[in-house]
Amino acid sequence: MKTNTQDIINRINLQAQKARKAILTMTTLAGSGHPGGSMSSIDLLLCVYNTIKHNPAQPKLPDRDRVVVSNGHISPAVFSTLGIMGYFDLDDAIAEFRLTGSMFEGHIERNVPGVEWSSGNLGQGLSAGTGFALASRINKTPYNVYVFMGDGEQQKGQISEARRFATKYNLDNIIAIIDYNQLQISGSIHNVMPQNIRKNWEADGWKVIEVNGHDVALVLDALEKARSFQQPTMILAHTVMGKGVSFMQNNAKYHGSTLDETQLNNALKELGEENELKRYRKLRMDFKPEKNIPMRFTFTPDIKTGNPIRYETDSDCRSAWGKAIADLVKNNAAAKTPIVVLDCDLATSVKTSEFAEEKPENFFQCGIMEQHTCVMGGALSICGIQTFWSDFGVFGIDEVYNNQRLNDINQTNLKTVVTHVGIDVGADGKTHQCIDYISLARNLFGYKMIFPADANQTDRIIRWLINKPGNYLVTMGRSKIPVLKKIDGSPQYDLDYNYIYGKADVLRDGNDGSMWVCGTPVAKAIKAIDILREEGIFLELLYVSSPLHLDIAQLKAAANKGIIFSVEDHSVNGGLGTSIADGLVANSLSAKLIKMGIKQYPMSGESNELYHWAGLDTASLIATVKKNLQ
Repeated sequence: MKTNTQDIINRINLQAQKARKAILTMTTLAGSGHPGGSMSSIDLLLCVYNTIKHNPAQPKLPDRDRVVVSNGHISPAVFSTLGIMGYFDLDDAIAEFRLTGSMFEGHIERNVPGVEWSSGNLGQGLSAGTGFALASRINKTPYNVYVFMGDGEQQKGQISEARRFATKYNLDNIIAIIDYNQLQISGSIHNVMPQNIRKNWEADGWKVIEVNGHDVALVLDALEKARSFQQPTMILAHTVMGKGVSFMQNNAKYHGSTLDETQLNNALKELGEENELKRYRKLRMDFKPEKNIPMRFTFTPDIKTGNPIRYETDSDCRSAWGKAIADLVKNNAAAKTPIVVLDCDLATSVKTSEFAEEKPENFFQCGIMEQHTCVMGGALSICGIQTFWSDFGVFGIDEVYNNQRLNDINQTNLKTVVTHVGIDVGADGKTHQCIDYISLARNLFGYKMIFPADANQTDRIIRWLINKPGNYLVTMGRSKIPVLKKIDGSPQYDLDYNYIYGKADVLRDGNDGSMWVCGTPVAKAIKAIDILREEGIFLELLYVSSPLHLDIAQLKAAANKGIIFSVEDHSVNGGLGTSIADGLVANSLSAKLIKMGIKQYPMSGESNELYHWAGLDTASLIATVKKNLQ
């Protein structure tokens, strides 16, 4: 059925007039914001929302069409559209725009009804859109995904990553819409960074439609055509910045500059709209923020943990992770919650190839496109899909830190499993030795981090994690390490072991001091502690798998022993030692703390040589303990 009937066209034009008034009023009232791009994109937004499947009374309708706004600074246009559509009272959005405690922030946030994805850095929205589009296929729930973008952000490389992914997997339910007003903060997009937007998209396999973005009938026709194409489609919409107000039109100043009260009055007269700034100022003054903002997002995976695998001989944690996730997908074929694994050309190294063989339709090879994969995986994970992404530490944490931060803000459920962390990487050298995985992760307020001690604990942790919501970073080294044993020779993490996040495992008892270890040096630490025991020095040894969240009772008990040694394959700045120091100070505890870790960028070399260089080999650990116990 044709959507461009005259009734719909007339309705959209009236809504656009109302929206332009709202955009100018809220930005002037707030004294900040981005009116120019909001004015150029408002016709496009209203055309989409008047023709897609959605229900403001049921904003989480399972088969609703999804709208992602990558250029989130056009929040005035988005809030105006959603208010007009009935998701909330438009007066609230106008009065509370950019007001402390209001949900109507400067950029759009996912907690606003009708907003699917919190926008962050430009260039990430198409990746999120591909995640939603892919989820439609995995969940067998048909819907379309619309991604709004600015023309300036086409300069970002992540967009080309997302385009290629959409083409490879033929995501024909995604439509990108570019607000082509040809202006950005610094002026013309052709001067700031010349490019041929249309040819770039076509070169990556997308169908492109060019249209006048202010001709409602033409936009509706373009949307109709885009929905019928059996390939990803981009609509390049020619628009005018500041459309509707003569002195704002084609003026880059108004990308991020608001009108003063006199200019607002003149602009509203030109639009034929009443100036209600006084009324909205009163509403703004009367606003009272919620004291407790409720959590609006839930995810309850329905996946069985299966039977653990017992490792008897030296094994690498990455192989244990690979076997565990393959076993889990094999034994959860009938589970309601899909399990998906994403890979960036490292399947044989991060050991996801066994999963790929077991469940190829749920394994997505993304190529060397970490920026895209991180965001796409985050979006996928909020669609009822337990999503794992495996990569090397320097790529999955360091390189994509800002995108992990975006996932944190969006409260996604991504499980990032990174291997090859620390100096265990050895001869690959300092560029690949991820020695800041803990310090970076501690800045992500909603993330949890787990570093398994050996293959057995890795297996138990992945099974524990399989039905958990939220964002997790699971880290591990490259090499094989011994299966950890208790004093009696039995496995430390046997089949009856139950993992508890935030609880350190006591590997050895002792009262002469306490050693806390995280990561690959654990086997060397055990050997050192056992040798010291033979010499009459009895140190407690704790393995800390969750270095961001320590058990305070255990820390108090350790402090009572007088001295704590922290051992980690990580920079001494911001790692386990920092967590211990913070815990001691915050709880008014007193103990001598000796940090043993990486104190500068390492070099290229065999891993055992590097452990000796860093003072983390068995002999060095023994020497440090003796020196500080004298």
